Amino acid sequence: MNKEAINKLMRPKSVAVVGASSQPGKIGYTVLENLIKGGYKGKIYPINPAATEILSLPVFASVSALPEPADLAIITVPVKFANQVAEECGQKGIKALSVITSGYSEVGRNDLEKELIDIAHKYGMCVLGPNIVGSLSNSDDLNASFGPFLPFKGSATLITQSGALLIAMDAITYTRKVGFDKMISIGNMADVDFADLIEWLEDDKYTSCTCLYVEGIKDGRKFIDACRNAKKPIIALKAGTSVHGAAAAASHTGSLAGSAKVYTAAFQQAGVVQASDLNNLFDRTLALSLMPPLKGTNLLLVTNGGGVGVLATDAAEKFGIPLKFAPPDVQEELKKHMPAFGSAKNPVDMTGMAGNDWYYETVKFAYAHPWTDGLVVLYCETAMTSPVEIAQAVKKAMDDSGMKGKPIMVSMVGGTRCDKAMQWLVENGIPAYGPPDQAMNAMAALSELNRIQSMLDKTEVVSDPACAAKAAEIIAVARGDGRTALTEVEAKQIFSAYGLPIAQTWLAKCEDEAVEMAKSIGFPVVMKIISPDIVHKSDAKGVKVNIKDEAGVRESYKTILANAKVYKADANIHGIAVQEMAPSGTEVIVGSVNDATFGPTVMFGLGGIFVEVLKDVTFRVAPVNKSQIEQMLTEIRGAPMLKGVRGELPRDRAALVDVLYRYAIMISDLAGEVSETDANPILVYAEGKGVKVVDARIILKKKA
Repeated sequence: MNKEAINKLMRPKSVAVVGASSQPGKIGYTVLENLIKGGYKGKIYPINPAATEILSLPVFASVSALPEPADLAIITVPVKFANQVAEECGQKGIKALSVITSGYSEVGRNDLEKELIDIAHKYGMCVLGPNIVGSLSNSDDLNASFGPFLPFKGSATLITQSGALLIAMDAITYTRKVGFDKMISIGNMADVDFADLIEWLEDDKYTSCTCLYVEGIKDGRKFIDACRNAKKPIIALKAGTSVHGAAAAASHTGSLAGSAKVYTAAFQQAGVVQASDLNNLFDRTLALSLMPPLKGTNLLLVTNGGGVGVLATDAAEKFGIPLKFAPPDVQEELKKHMPAFGSAKNPVDMTGMAGNDWYYETVKFAYAHPWTDGLVVLYCETAMTSPVEIAQAVKKAMDDSGMKGKPIMVSMVGGTRCDKAMQWLVENGIPAYGPPDQAMNAMAALSELNRIQSMLDKTEVVSDPACAAKAAEIIAVARGDGRTALTEVEAKQIFSAYGLPIAQTWLAKCEDEAVEMAKSIGFPVVMKIISPDIVHKSDAKGVKVNIKDEAGVRESYKTILANAKVYKADANIHGIAVQEMAPSGTEVIVGSVNDATFGPTVMFGLGGIFVEVLKDVTFRVAPVNKSQIEQMLTEIRGAPMLKGVRGELPRDRAALVDVLYRYAIMISDLAGEVSETDANPILVYAEGKGVKVVDARIILKKKA
């Protein structure tokens, strides 16, 4: 990140508008007008060779004619002129370009985009865009865009790949009363990207939370590193999760949309909270920008209506923050501020008789009590109460409690009086929502933030160079043969080098060798064809199991060879594998693909029908620490199978975690060589009995 250049990009003391127009409706006119209307206090230099004055400002014929280098040049000219303008800006000493002009990689002109960035870097300039709306900043009175106005004031910052969405969200901030300090359109991300801006915003005192609209990320590892190092909360809405949606995102931004599951995994590992849709993005941004994380599991609900209390209770469980009954001492104190027919259990139902005083006393006590980790205050509008006064009572109670560092939020169900009360709360630093499920989802975001941040602090992954060296030797042999598919025996040798517990497997070149190996391993055994030309052995009838004696070994050897020749007559057969027949256990699969955005990934799921039909799997980006692996084991729908079902003992989770940990190190080490790999099945035994890798596959990357 060129921090000096990004400072000039985001907080310029002077702005040149290249392509400024005197014709209303043109982008060059709108950008210039917005700078003036927004109250920008720096110098503004309109540039247009055919005008002398626009909007009462003197116009310059060219960039070179400027009296001094502007901090920021906003380029609005047609694409055929834009790169030449960038060259002139560089020669003039300008260090930041905001390229609104479109017609670059989003329409397939990658060559023009590369030329633009080459010019910029030659002169030490940074580029926002191209193909953007521009940027807006309340703290700088800067509307350097063709968005209509600065957003509703607040402390969140939005970074979006969609310019049209920025314009829409700009307007929504006023109807939703969710405040932003900055809104930044990054378009094609040819230079400045999400990671650069996330890193820069760490030092921006006006930003408390970063909000992302993501269609695709080009450098996934850079993004993860920037987010992991960020101290401020980050929330993201990932678009392009459907097959058609992903294609649309790629054509729109010129970047890869990637797999939705891989993005979800990357966000978790980066400490990024996800939003499910645009409304949810606003709801969660409001909470994250105003409140600290929810650090415990004791969430208390206070309400004046049983119905909304029940709805909120259901939502709490749905969003992963189920309620507990308050302790007896807490309940006894809460009963002082409700009628005898109220309930102090949780939700705390003060009934419809609750007024300002009861809300004040209840919130003040509940918020300050050590048992309470977070508080949600619910209110149903009644004729006897004023929503604004209730809101003021909640705020005063929070302030008078002397407690800080706990999240609190409010849900108000009612009409326009409630709308005004909620606006007052937001303006006074308390997130407020209409329906109770919105408030509970926002509180869940604070819980998710705490959980994913806690997993970032665990011991880092450590690799052993000796393992990689052994793997490199085996891969070199395959490369020497011109192969991209390793044999099962070779794959298991690499797995074994990384400490994965493989089923003992030897390669026999003849019947007699197979017999001796089987005797050494111990009956029963499994026998399999080993050929780089036969990847799916079962399809070729190249597998025999439960072979119990020497005669069975000899017969199986002949049958497997014959079947292989029928399946593929010219197959290069290395021999027949003789493998221990591992006892039955719970089948799981561990796999990996090299994702175009994030690199090597780890996939985990139950084997058999669960992976083939239900696709019940979860992902992480490699390498993965053990706390994240523990979380993976809970994310699949079949997770209860690992706890033991129908009288079975719990499975050996510790051994499974160790296998996933070692596997993730392996694929991370071999990222430059390996395209995809899997261990399927891995048999997981009862607690304390370990696991066994039964089959292994490694496919190498094709060399150019």
